Amino acid sequence: MSGAILPGSRVGVLGSGQLGRMFAIAARRMGYRVHTFSPDYDTPTGQVADVEVRGQWDDLDAVREFARNVDVVTFEFENVSSASTAAAAEFAPVRPDGSVLNTTQNRKREKRFLASIGIPVAPFEVVESRDALDAAVARIGRPSVLKSAGFGYDGKGQSKIMADTDLGAAWTGAGGNECVLEAFIHFEREVSVVAARGLDGSFEHFEVVENSHSRHILDVTTAPAIVPDAVRRDAVEITRCIFERLGVVGVLCVEFFLESSGRLLVNELAPRPHNSGHFTFDACVTSQFEQQLRAVCGLPLGSTVQLRPAAMANLLGDLWAQGEPDWESVCTMPDVKLHLYGKAEPRPGRKMGHLTVLADSPGEAARRVVAARERCARGGR
Repeated sequence: MSGAILPGSRVGVLGSGQLGRMFAIAARRMGYRVHTFSPDYDTPTGQVADVEVRGQWDDLDAVREFARNVDVVTFEFENVSSASTAAAAEFAPVRPDGSVLNTTQNRKREKRFLASIGIPVAPFEVVESRDALDAAVARIGRPSVLKSAGFGYDGKGQSKIMADTDLGAAWTGAGGNECVLEAFIHFEREVSVVAARGLDGSFEHFEVVENSHSRHILDVTTAPAIVPDAVRRDAVEITRCIFERLGVVGVLCVEFFLESSGRLLVNELAPRPHNSGHFTFDACVTSQFEQQLRAVCGLPLGSTVQLRPAAMANLLGDLWAQGEPDWESVCTMPDVKLHLYGKAEPRPGRKMGHLTVLADSPGEAARRVVAARERCARGGR
């Protein structure tokens, strides 16, 4: 295939967490070499990569040297600076492009982009000072949610504004910097679509999945989501529109609020493989990680057919509170797939791994994956 970066080539990953780890496993299975760059050592990605480079994000010469030694660069988390991706692009193509990262890593830019292309989002106001917060709350109303514009994930940098909320404390809690105030949405449930766009403009998606959260962290994903056909079509078409207007080459996740009326509102974009797509590693012909590799290397996208209904449950550091979880017990369950990320220190709220179950229906898969996680905890030593 003309212009493709073929197996045997070197793929650079900016970032070194669990997403990079699963990407590296998919890439090495297809015969690629994987290099990873981050400020840390003995990382989830580094443990399975061919080369682990330790460097600071603001050391642009180190980023350039890293990119000089690979054939293409991608990233596994969105808090990589625009300067870093620009430095890498001097020596290797960066996919998705740094402009995609620049838009999606900042809520102000992301919301304004979505609104500018007619994508439905919750009413919002950009808040750039403490004084501006009062006026924004007066326009948006209460309840509402104040979110830091940058570097927020898993509920970090967010504060709910209720009738009795002290706005000064909320401003401080959100970081005291540029924020976005959003109207609070009384949604029925949260769903998402993980998809990929190839270098040739081809588009593939992994259907609509349903997500339940605990403490603002994804808890269980059920795939596929049981939604009306009209909702499914709308979610996929909104996703396709976002990919095309952003010019994405790679994998991106669109997170939605689904209202009881069937209306979808886009909540956030994640320009990389996503926690709600982890089930694809076991349940689909092509996982989201292999799809990311295919897209950034200019290969044809793979089939996203899901072999069976599935559910994924996150394993957080809280599971270790009574000692090491009982992995032997959960491995006696033949339909459970265990994924651990190689993180040495379990902490409350830290994603340490996940379980996936394939079953005859999405509901059965969800029940069984939660039961499997409970077995881990009950058997902890």
